[in-house]
Amino acid sequence: MESISIFDMLKIGVGPSSSHTLGPWRAAERWISELKAAELFDQVESIRVHVYGSLSLTGKGHATDYAVMLGLSGTDPVEIPIEDIHGIVEEIQDIHILNFGKKRKLSFDPKEDILFHRKFLEYHANGLRFEATLRSGKKKATTYYSIGGGFVVTKERKNAKRKQATFATFPYPVQNGKELLAYCNAKKLSISELVLENERSLRSDSEIDANIQKVWDTMLESMYLGCHTEGKLPGGLNVQRRAYPMNKNMLNDIKAYETPESWLKTIRNTEVKFRQILKWVSCFALAVNEVNASLGRVVTAPTNGSAGVIPAVIMYYMVIENHEADFSHIKQFLLVAGEIGSIFKKGATISAAMGGCQAEIGVSSSMAAGGLTELLGGSPEQVLMAAEIAMEHHLGLTCDPIAGLVQIPCIERNSMGAIKAINAAELALGSDPKDAKVPLDKVVKTMWATAKDMSSKYKETSEGGLAVGINMSDC
Repeated sequence: MESISIFDMLKIGVGPSSSHTLGPWRAAERWISELKAAELFDQVESIRVHVYGSLSLTGKGHATDYAVMLGLSGTDPVEIPIEDIHGIVEEIQDIHILNFGKKRKLSFDPKEDILFHRKFLEYHANGLRFEATLRSGKKKATTYYSIGGGFVVTKERKNAKRKQATFATFPYPVQNGKELLAYCNAKKLSISELVLENERSLRSDSEIDANIQKVWDTMLESMYLGCHTEGKLPGGLNVQRRAYPMNKNMLNDIKAYETPESWLKTIRNTEVKFRQILKWVSCFALAVNEVNASLGRVVTAPTNGSAGVIPAVIMYYMVIENHEADFSHIKQFLLVAGEIGSIFKKGATISAAMGGCQAEIGVSSSMAAGGLTELLGGSPEQVLMAAEIAMEHHLGLTCDPIAGLVQIPCIERNSMGAIKAINAAELALGSDPKDAKVPLDKVVKTMWATAKDMSSKYKETSEGGLAVGINMSDC
């Protein structure tokens, strides 16, 4: 059984896509490590990268080529200064020299050495192959699959699961919602308490808290940056940023803050009416994904394309529901959300290239609904009910990004997913789970069945839906 940590589900990385940007970036880093382990790194004379399937069809719009170059250059998506990204890429494009792993200067022309193939590989829609020519003339190549949320594998998931026995297992291993509830009831623990016990098998309490704090800091900073950046998003669609004017109008030009934390306090003092609540939640979600769309740093939750839902719902709780909310509430929320996300990853997919946008926005909305429900006093049964409701009303959602950019309709979908998560939590809190007709595990199976039935043109290929209905010239 896969032991998936909440920090696997909530990764810090650079936008615009966890599967198309963060995944290839991590794959490049992993390839370098494997070459070094095999004592082949110093023998590499040249490199060529082949990109397949969905990675190819929407790769340039999702900055897959950027990710490959940055990964091969030895930079880390968590630590790299965002302002350095374009400079590194432009230098490679201009002088055709790659600083391989920050150790060796190799000839590398992105136009010739990153090849995009429409062909889909067998195991997953997101495939890429790194190929090195060694001094001896021999070639050394490895194929990776970016399976969503920044996860990278070298073989199909069935084979990967067979090897799980070599990894640490949780004291309370969970494959589905039924098992999660059984543990909670037997141990008389909330979902967040149970998940924390599992995390303690991997890390100390201080490490868990430090990592959660870093995740939240990144979420808050991405909302703050998005709400204080004007202009249009890059990529050619000329999408106007909306979080900035929304934040400015709702604060009535108040500027009595200088940090993300003081900004949050300022918002807590604003007028609270239904329309304002809707606007703020939408503003928070839009802000994160505008940062994501401009190669900013966000948290995959569970993906970059759906990175705005969970931060927006946490902010809703802190700004509207509980002005005394602190780190302990954020921790509780993220522990629950991470577990809900892992159930979808184990039983279905979090990759839009495999399941459409239901696998991204749908899962993120489900995660957020579960986290909010526990914070509002819901039982474990109500938490899973909220998660089910949120996903139920995203079933069949397609992934059809215009021009392959994570902008239209992706950014707005985050605000819709956040609103649905809040509504799902309220519905679950007002219901008796015993009366529920659809358990979470059934909706997970249904989502996966829907994903398999969905036409490939609606799975992050930009070959259907809005992606063909709206052209660049229309924008």
